[in-house]
Amino acid sequence: MFNGHGSRLILASWVLCSLTQAQTPQNPKLHPRLLDRFTETADLPQVKAWVLFSDKDLNDQTARRAAVRHLETQYNPRAIERRRNRRTAPGLFDDHDLPVPQHYLDAVAATGVQLRHVSKWVNGVSVLGTQEQLNDVARLAHVKMIQPVARGKKIKPVSVEPVQLQKRDAENEASIQTAIDYGLSLEQLTQINLVALHDIGFTGNGIIIGILDTGFQPTHVAFSNPFHPLSVVAEWDFINNDGNAGIELGDPTNQHAHGTYILGTLGAYKPGELVGAAYDASYILCKTEDTAGEYQGEEDNYVAALEFIEANGGDVATSSLSYIDWYTQADLDGVTAVTSIAVNIATANGIFCCTAAGNRGHDADPATARLGAPADALQVLTCGAVDSTGSIASFSSDGPSADGRVKPEVLARGVGTQTVSSQTDTTYAGVGGTSLSTPLIAGAVACLAQAHPNWTVNEMRDQLSTTASEFVATGTYDPQYVWGYGIIDAYAAAQQTDCNGNGMDDTIDIIQGTSADLNHNGVPDECDAPIPTVSQWGLAAMSLLLAVAGTIVLADTRRARPA
Repeated sequence: MFNGHGSRLILASWVLCSLTQAQTPQNPKLHPRLLDRFTETADLPQVKAWVLFSDKDLNDQTARRAAVRHLETQYNPRAIERRRNRRTAPGLFDDHDLPVPQHYLDAVAATGVQLRHVSKWVNGVSVLGTQEQLNDVARLAHVKMIQPVARGKKIKPVSVEPVQLQKRDAENEASIQTAIDYGLSLEQLTQINLVALHDIGFTGNGIIIGILDTGFQPTHVAFSNPFHPLSVVAEWDFINNDGNAGIELGDPTNQHAHGTYILGTLGAYKPGELVGAAYDASYILCKTEDTAGEYQGEEDNYVAALEFIEANGGDVATSSLSYIDWYTQADLDGVTAVTSIAVNIATANGIFCCTAAGNRGHDADPATARLGAPADALQVLTCGAVDSTGSIASFSSDGPSADGRVKPEVLARGVGTQTVSSQTDTTYAGVGGTSLSTPLIAGAVACLAQAHPNWTVNEMRDQLSTTASEFVATGTYDPQYVWGYGIIDAYAAAQQTDCNGNGMDDTIDIIQGTSADLNHNGVPDECDAPIPTVSQWGLAAMSLLLAVAGTIVLADTRRARPA
């Protein structure tokens, strides 16, 4: 038994030790929210964190430039072509494209953490580690910051209802006059005027769309038409790190459901039953969301999938994920959340990125917002939802971004959106949520990218925004940041260019043969290479000079492409 004197000594020692610990500063490389995560998950020894590096160990500028130039010799040719056409960052490649130094990764792994996804774009690696291990990682000289990997809360569809196929009667058939029988999807595609774009030949052919979602079951009859099968050019499971984005042993029962709904909205082709928004496109399938737990996805899966889509030559990326977790609305400024940073890099490389605004609802106060990353990314098309009548859906999330940009920008049908069933291979469903309006808009983007292959991401955004319903009606966006620029009009967006000034859209010029497009770049040849012409003024001058001096002077003017 301790006597009183001994007890006082022990108490004094404990207080001194506590004070010493309290005064010991935390490593500034450890994000404060990471320490909170350890407290929140005290029953779990490891947390998932980003280890972000300060550089790519290429301080010699000559060596760095040589490494960047070398990328072009080994990169996907289709991705290079897309960058040539649409990249807005200087050059074809930059430091973001350089790999993370292997010895940096080796040093991190030596601390005992488990490496998950390496990202060249954010120059880091996601890891699973204990607090002690991450403290060791923070001591490495080349480590800049360690922060928690943000998680995406489960975003369940607002509603999923089975639907019955209905044959159109003869009167309706005569009034609709579409080139193919769209079946259940006719209304949602007509609402965004996409059928009209299909009718002139722009159906997504030659475009690759990447989908980031829960997983996919591509065995539905609408994906298996022997004359028009679904085209999948690449796939990856970022949860289990394998090449199968479909149903696998051990998957939760409905792991594939949400992704299958999205794929059906885009790529289905079963005339008379369901035809997707971009039925002639090809697809990259990325399984990023784990439906087993409370949190459906993690941002490192998203970043890895987006890099995968870009490296495999994707043109469009669509996702219905929302990461808020430890971020706040004040963080949603387009340059803070890791997924938003990744989207910014993707769009700079010419990928058209579409993402759901979210299903958290809206109000009439423009000072409040209910977004989640990457809906705040700088050039992403953030998509809200309307019903079949064009009324805003009650669940559709509002903006603006933290720095005051319009979010969402555009809308499509997200109430009772018709798609394939995830439960059988022969039935269909009406599904609700901004996650269903998003692939409709992504499909329209794919068709427009086919029509105008040289449009940059900003040009695509401008064309869709300035032809959308709210802008057409008012000349601006919704000041409450609920409607954005309104419901898109895909056909009107396609007709926004008339380089030769003949009153007809360039695309229609080429389709109808009014103008030639011998280099297949979507621009009439007379706009690409101006040719000399003799103007009316030149002819008059020639006649006058002949009469007065007998001298012929040709006044040669050249047609220039309008600015």
